[in-house]
Amino acid sequence: MYAGRVITGEIKNVHTVRTGIEYMTWLADWYTKSAKLLKNGEGSIGFFQIGGGIAGDFPICVVPMLHQDLDRPEVPLWGYFSQISDSTTSYGSYSGAVPNEKITWGKLGQKTPKFIVESDATIVAPLIFAWILGQ
Repeated sequence: MYAGRVITGEIKNVHTVRTGIEYMTWLADWYTKSAKLLKNGEGSIGFFQIGGGIAGDFPICVVPMLHQDLDRPEVPLWGYFSQISDSTTSYGSYSGAVPNEKITWGKLGQKTPKFIVESDATIVAPLIFAWILGQ
């Protein structure tokens, strides 16, 4: 749909959607600045993942990238992790990887609060959002 609207001219600027690398650099900048603002113990940045697999894990990789590729160990880990996924952990499925596996990859710490809801995200996510928004 997006490419079609660019071709027809309804979308004038092809750069209205960020690419993977552009998105990761933007997220790294945002995370670093936001983490500095929260450094006084006023909170932390959590990660709420809908779905799984490589696409679902892409943004959570910003912290290991900052630590390992940019040598910024002072950047804090994610403050919590929550995931909605209908994938199971059988047969070594990457989409079904449990939150504890993210510790070995440097995405989460051992003491990071971790939650997983094993269900259909199209049902559960709207319920969670409605609860958060008080609706």
